[in-house]
This record gives sequence, structure tokens and C-alpha cells, in this order.
Amino acid sequence: MAAPNNSDPLIALNAVAIDTEATALDPARARIVEIGAVRLDSGAIDAAQSLRLLVNPGEPIPASAQAVHGIGDKDVSGAPPFADAWRETKDFLAGQVWIGHTLGFDLALIARECARAGLPFEKPRVLDTRLLAQVAEPNLSGYTLESLSAWLGVEPAERHAALGDAITTARIFVALRPRLRERGIRTFGEALRACSRLTSVLEDHHRAGWVEVAESPKVESAALQRIDSYPYRHRAGDIMHAPPAFASADTSVKVALDRMMTAKVSSLFVEPQIGVRSAEDCGIVTERDILRALSQKGAAALDLTAAGIMNRPLRTVPASAFIYVAIARMNRHRIRHLAVTDSDGVVVGALSARDLLKARAGEALSLGDEIGQAENARALAAAWSNLPRVSAALAAEEMEGRDIAAIVSHELCTLTARAAEIAESRMVQEGLGAAPCPYSVLVLGSAGRGESLLAMDQDNAIVFAQGEPDGPEDRWFALLGERFANTLHAAGVPLCKGGVMAKNPQWRGSVEEWRKRIATWLERSNAADLLSVDTFFDLQGVHGDISLAENLRRDAYDAAKERFAFAKLLVDAAGPADSALGFFGRFKTQEGRIDIKKTGLFKTVSAARALAIRHNILARSTPERLQAVRALGLGGDQDLEAVIEAQGLFLDLILRQQLADISAGTPPTNTIEIARLSRLERERLQAAFRAVEALDTLVKDLMFGG
Repeated sequence: MAAPNNSDPLIALNAVAIDTEATALDPARARIVEIGAVRLDSGAIDAAQSLRLLVNPGEPIPASAQAVHGIGDKDVSGAPPFADAWRETKDFLAGQVWIGHTLGFDLALIARECARAGLPFEKPRVLDTRLLAQVAEPNLSGYTLESLSAWLGVEPAERHAALGDAITTARIFVALRPRLRERGIRTFGEALRACSRLTSVLEDHHRAGWVEVAESPKVESAALQRIDSYPYRHRAGDIMHAPPAFASADTSVKVALDRMMTAKVSSLFVEPQIGVRSAEDCGIVTERDILRALSQKGAAALDLTAAGIMNRPLRTVPASAFIYVAIARMNRHRIRHLAVTDSDGVVVGALSARDLLKARAGEALSLGDEIGQAENARALAAAWSNLPRVSAALAAEEMEGRDIAAIVSHELCTLTARAAEIAESRMVQEGLGAAPCPYSVLVLGSAGRGESLLAMDQDNAIVFAQGEPDGPEDRWFALLGERFANTLHAAGVPLCKGGVMAKNPQWRGSVEEWRKRIATWLERSNAADLLSVDTFFDLQGVHGDISLAENLRRDAYDAAKERFAFAKLLVDAAGPADSALGFFGRFKTQEGRIDIKKTGLFKTVSAARALAIRHNILARSTPERLQAVRALGLGGDQDLEAVIEAQGLFLDLILRQQLADISAGTPPTNTIEIARLSRLERERLQAAFRAVEALDTLVKDLMFGG
């Protein structure tokens, strides 16, 4: 089991809740008489994996202690001494976070018992539910197990029995997680940092002789072992064989084999009818399928039809998916071929294991297909938590922040799609019915552009084929939106503070309703009315009928084409960028940091989006939009190139700071610490801010051009 990491989410933490019973309350003289522990597997309490051991303390148990836990001398007469009990306990606890209530006392007992027995004791990584409860709610009247159980509605297990108290502690930890999440504490490192600030409580523990349980999180080595970045830089569409080789269902195996030899391919896709190439309708015949048929039937196998030996369902990967997804999907299904599909689910290419040999990443392939297979928010959170570590490894390989942002965005889109799938499946299971009509879940904003980093929140919407506002269809999709938003929130993607989520009426609707909204936006003359509207134009369909999303996007851009006033209003709605430079080009900081999003990135993104809307440019990312403007020959080439370079630098610096903050147990933001920058980086950042300052004039010129 991997060692705990600061970025591990509390909701999916591998841990052991532990408690001890002793002969006294003073750890300097107390002896352990019982040890109890229960495991949390990926954040869920596993009562089947528990431990309860009586321990012979080697001395009489005082009556006062017996009155508390009910364990007397006769009970422990045949029990092992601590040294023997600890060997079994240590194996049970190894490699996991320890969770306890007033755990410093238990740690002090264990450390002293190990010292008496001449055994080594290395302090584990720990969380204390007493401290976590005070972080979650500082104004409770008490923080005993009984008080917290009553407050949280937790059913306590057997009190003053080591295993019973361990189970109660585990239940309290599970119940605390959503309350901590509402305070912005989602990860192990963030919990450690929050607890370390309870100085008065920690001083009391120290005076009592307890072991420290709330140290600031250790800054971890950010990168994984060396990682092959190729699968993270390229997409399936970059290396697929296209056009794909097809055979009709009635093609003989002999003819199919001849075609494969002639085309030098190892598989053929089988179409049920000529021209029907939807992945859900097609099958595949591979070299191994033919060899298997020959082994079973001999030469007679050559007269069989392709449909007779093909495999279905066809395993697929989108052309836009990164290669690491294809590798993981092949590994999971134990196959050697994938169909590559376009946004409509049509087979447009083929990938084989041979194609992916050059993209092998071995043990370092840490982002795979786990999100797509997750069954609940805990599993989503566990898969999602790999993202900072992989991002750090790729940054260490000198991959640009812009490229890493594309990977983060891809995973966020996948996460949103899977959350919607889970929500829809649960609704069907609960008798709420299937989707009343075709629909698509949309991701908006930075993830839709492929430019999201690690301090993201939700921006999503839903478009459905037909239905009136607050009609039966709309109500069904409102519930879907609420459920997948809550799942994303629990998995690690916070709710959007601006309310840009499909659970809210203004961010879901039928195709007709969306067209009405777009028309209304285009006619408005008040920038304040258009707040948050700009994110819509970055939309990307991630789940359901993707054609609904793409058609809506094209309709929106077509309607906004040549609407200079609307595009200008979107720029005005974004507001002026906060000035990052003061006199003599010095940085204007707050507590040593600058918010790069507010001072540079936001203005850059807004300008590129407005120009794309004005000139009907359907590219999504900021650099692609600006390059497309350059291609129109409207002028300002050097200024546009400077803006593109500035955006890349902003992403590089934000990502590096986010990785450092996550490693230190600090929630990531869009601010950077100026003191961390080299002299050259400061000079480049100053030039980037100057490029942004010139954007207003540049955008005005380019708006009128063409």
C-alpha cells in the first residue's frame, strides 16, 4: 500500500482508527491493557478488518481503571505481553494513517511501551478527531466521543472498549468529512495544517505529556519517479491508423485475412451494413481471432464469416483522448486493439498495442482509466487525487504548464461525465426513470478551453432535446444536475461560487430555450447582465448526445458572428485587469503574492474569447483563438504573439506554485509567491503584464478589423 500523501483526499483515505485502554490516565506510568483498531479502506469503514487484543501489563490493574473499561487481572492473565501484542498490531497498522480521538495520549502510551520492551517506534502520520472536530466547529461545548456522536448523529459503539471506541472514532471521522469540506479542507495535508493552528489545545496536550499529533504537513517531493511524458503530450488521433480498415459482416475469414496482409494491419472492423460505422454497431476481427478459429476448426475456419468470429462490444477511445487513456484502457480490458471514435461515436481510426509501444509509461502511468470505472464519489476522489502527483512529475520533465492544463482539463471533463453517469444510474435504480429525452452534459469555462489547473471549481450546464422550463423534462434534469454537482463536490471539485452549474435553472434547458437565451444575450446592452455568460462560449460536451452540444455551440457562434457590440460587452463584463505593476515596474503584492488570474490571465482569456466570437472562430483554447486571429491578417502579429507567450508563462508559474502549496498542505490558488521567482522569471513576468496592459487597444483594433 502506498504511503499517505498530503494530496490524498479525506473522503478516500486509507487509514486505521485506533484506541487503547490502560491502567492509568498518566502516560508516564500507565500500561496498556487493550488495543483496538478498525480499517478504513478508501475512506469506507471495513468492520471485517478489525483488531482487538488484550495485553498483559505485567502489573495489577487498579480498581479505578477497571471501573472505566471493565478489564481486570483475570481477563489479561493469559494475554500476551505488549512486545508480543505489538508485533501483530504493527503489521495491522503498517503504511496507513492512524486516526484516533485524543490520539496523542495513545501514541504516548505506545511509545513508552515500545521503549520498555526495547522495540523501535516510528511515529506514523496521524489525524485526531478531537482536533478535526474543533476545526469543523470551533464553538461546541465539548469534544468528547459522546458529545461528538450526539452532534453528528453517529451511533456510538461499545464505550470504553478499545475496539468499540475505535469504531466510534472511525464513524465520527466519516461524519466530519463533509463539514470539513465546507470549510475548504478536503485533503490529508489540508487537515494537518488546519489542526496545527489549534495552538492552545496542542499546548495542553504537550503539558500532559502526550505525543504531538498536529505537526504542520511535511513538504513532500513533488515529482514521481521519472515519468515518460509522451503519453501525456499526444492524443489517440495523433497516432491512430486512418482511415480504418473495414469488412462487411458477410466477408469470409479468408478474404479478411488477405485484406489484413495486404494493408499490413492486425485487425479489421466489421460493419453490419455498408457505411454503418457507429462504434456501438460494429465489431472487430483481429489476427488472434483468426488464429483461434484456425486452431479450433482448421481450414474450415477460412470459410466462416467475419461476423461469426468478431468481438463485440467494440472497445473504443475518443480521438481527443490522451494516449495514457488508451494504454490504461487496453490494460484494463486485456486487449491489444481499440477503435478510435469522433465526437459522434463513429469509428475514424484504429489503435494497436504496436502503435502504443513508443508511448509506454510502465509503472509511472499514474493517470489511467480509474475515473471512468469509479462507482461512487469516494472512488472518484481516489482517482482524482492522482492528478497533482502526475502534474508534478510532468512539470519535473519540463512539460509546459499549458500542456499539463490540457491533461487536467481532460480529467475534469472525464470526472464530470462519470459523475453524471453515476447520478443517472442511481436515479434509474431509485425508480425516477431514465432520461426523458436525449441530452448532453456540458463543461464550461477553463476546462472547456483545456486550460484548467489545480485550483478549479465546477462550471457545467445541460442541454436537452425538448421540454419547457419547470416541465417534467426540466425537473428530471434539475435533479440530475444537483446530484452530479454534489458528487463532484464530494470528489474534490467544489461547487461554483457564481452558480454556473446545471442544477440551477439558468444553466440548463432545451435546445429551444438555449437559443432564446443566446438571442437575449446578444440583444442586451448592459455588461453587468452578462456576468458568467462568457464561460458558455467555451462549452464542451462530455456526456450524453454530444451532437446536441456541438450544434448548440455552432449556433451560438453563428448568432454572435459580427456582433461587435456583444463581443465588446463581454470584454467590459470581465472588467479591467487588476494592475500588477506599480512605479518603476515593481510588483504590487499582497502578503508577498500576486493573483495571476486577476492581474493577467483573466484579461487574456476574455480578450481571446471575445475576438473568437466576433470573428466566428470555433477554436477553444486561448492560443488557438489568438493564432486564428493572426491568420485573418488583421495585424498586431507581434502583440498577439506576446499575449500568447504571456498566457503560457502565467500557466507555468501558477502550476508550479499550486504544486508547492499542495505539497505543503495548502489549498491551491491562482496566486504566486514572488520571492520564489528567479531574476529572469521576474523580468519575463513583468513583460507579460505589460503585454496584457496593451490588450485593450489591441482588442479594439482587432474587433473592427475584417
